[in-house]
Amino acid sequence: MTEDRDTALLVVRCQLGEPAALAELVRAWHPPLWTYLRRMSTPQTADDLVQETWLAVLGALPRLREPGRFAPWVFTIARRTLLDRLRERYRPEPPPPEPVAGPAAEAVLDVLELRAGLAEVPLPEREVLVLFHLADLSLRDCAEVLGVPVGTVKSRLSRARGLLRERLLEKGFRHDG
Repeated sequence: MTEDRDTALLVVRCQLGEPAALAELVRAWHPPLWTYLRRMSTPQTADDLVQETWLAVLGALPRLREPGRFAPWVFTIARRTLLDRLRERYRPEPPPPEPVAGPAAEAVLDVLELRAGLAEVPLPEREVLVLFHLADLSLRDCAEVLGVPVGTVKSRLSRARGLLRERLLEKGFRHDG
């Protein structure tokens, strides 16, 4: 709860025109936004999308009426930015291969298999997985970002977990944990 309050305070300080607060807000929220956008696209596209998202946030921040609701608000903007890009030109691109070497090669392979499995999950289910598990949004916040009821988020999340599990099993991935 204190993190939400800290973010809300930063937002109010930004709305009052404090440049240092804006730098802190970007520093705190850039990584989760980039991670969300990366999981929904490619690294290069994510870089562009996160910049577009921040431009939209800067333009809309003075009009944000509930600073305590910054997380779902900013992820909604990121999602709209992503959907606009997908509408312009949808062309699935596989993520670039990552080098695998050294003693941590098995862990890297696990991550690569997980990413590959995630990339094969349909966009609505992948999105709810990324928002809930990687962006750590609550079910309620996910519902707000996606513009659907909480029950829909729960069913998509359940379906997404099953689809991801199936994709990973098809690829021969076995988790021993």
